[in-house]
Amino acid sequence: MASSMDGMFFARHLISQRSAWPVAVVSLVLLAGGASPALGQAPAADSAEQGSIPMQKLDLAAPLDGQKQVSPAGAPVAKPPAEQSPFMRDSRFGGVVRTYYFNRDKFDSSRSVAWALGGWLNYRSGYLADLLRLGATVYTSQPLYAPDDRDGTSLLKPGQDGFTVLGQIYGEVKFAERIFGAIGRKEYETPYVNKNDNRMTPQTFEGATVYGRAGGKDGRPEWRFGGGYLSKIKTRNSDEFVWMSRAVGASVDRGTYLAGVNFESRDFSLGAINYYSDDIINIFYAEGAYGLKLDGGNKLKLGAQFSNQDSTGDNLLRGSAFSNHQWGFKADLSAGSALLTAAYTDTGNGPDLRSPWGAYPGYTFVQVQEFNRSNESALMFKGWYDFSRRGAQGLSAYALYVHGAGRESPFHNEDEYDLNLQWTPKAGMLKGTSFRLRYARVAQRGGGDPAINDFRIIVNYDF
Repeated sequence: MASSMDGMFFARHLISQRSAWPVAVVSLVLLAGGASPALGQAPAADSAEQGSIPMQKLDLAAPLDGQKQVSPAGAPVAKPPAEQSPFMRDSRFGGVVRTYYFNRDKFDSSRSVAWALGGWLNYRSGYLADLLRLGATVYTSQPLYAPDDRDGTSLLKPGQDGFTVLGQIYGEVKFAERIFGAIGRKEYETPYVNKNDNRMTPQTFEGATVYGRAGGKDGRPEWRFGGGYLSKIKTRNSDEFVWMSRAVGASVDRGTYLAGVNFESRDFSLGAINYYSDDIINIFYAEGAYGLKLDGGNKLKLGAQFSNQDSTGDNLLRGSAFSNHQWGFKADLSAGSALLTAAYTDTGNGPDLRSPWGAYPGYTFVQVQEFNRSNESALMFKGWYDFSRRGAQGLSAYALYVHGAGRESPFHNEDEYDLNLQWTPKAGMLKGTSFRLRYARVAQRGGGDPAINDFRIIVNYDF
């Protein structure tokens, strides 16, 4: 956790850095209006790590879909006159203010510390001639406390600098009632290409895609599908879009083709998706899940996943061919207000797996580590509890432990312990606000047994 010395520097900095406060106030004013959830920041009753996207949640659609527009007082917004154009009548605005404190000490005894304020303002129009609508989102992250010698939190740009960026601006075409296409800068939610929204601003992408749904009404099976070409990515702490290949680590300009489909019928789901970057890498991912209803209203959900990564074409990423894979199993037991999880993953002996375009989808990916290194296996146990039935409305917590094994000298095996406390008030003056405390400790076995301590405080306010 934060040392007392860091706390003294923190308080002193807030007094001396007066220039940060006008930025903070401007950010708050800029982001007022609309209604949009702070996606990725509030943990649901789900064992997936924050930002990680299972195949069941495959979503290439636009933001704000299905959300009810509300007035600042919380009452439904009055419908505009019927004669008004759908382009204006169905327009939606959203805004989120987020403040985030991050403090991590590392294996090498260095420390990364920052406190930032920011969020985003988004807009999506209604359809023009039932064919075209537009969307845009502006993101910002500004330093409140950011010592130059404590860089590396990913809340701010390298150098502890603030940034503002037009992260989304796109046009969406309606080909049929449930089939759409989009071009421009946009957010997507897939296992390996996703927002990775676990810092101040999410990742977004440039490209062209087609996506849609079939079935799913009246209890019928549902198909969700999508694909396209993404040329560039804006990472979590950047105001620039770079080629997808450069985000992986290659020194050439290449985009990524993706195509995926997910089938869901009652308590069963199965899906697969592929990502191909010419001369760089091909990533294939598949996942299935099945839910069993137990006595007393309890439920057991079983999941299995498989990832495979290969070099492609001229092998420009590593200079030579490579291949590796990971498979995993997971069991979630829902019992009243509790969710108990056990998961296991095993990685092959090729190079460490990569997730350059989003949060890693592995079942044992947790707050700090991904447990996807060469030859690494990992076993996770997690317990989550909702205290609402105990009179603490909106309060939940979880604890987890991951044991990593299989690494050979000179590398080290690691264990991670995570604690999380979340409060989302359901009524009163704080409704719309969420508070989250996160702590993780990563213990390295061998090499002097160093450790990582990771502490975070996140507050979101959804207007």
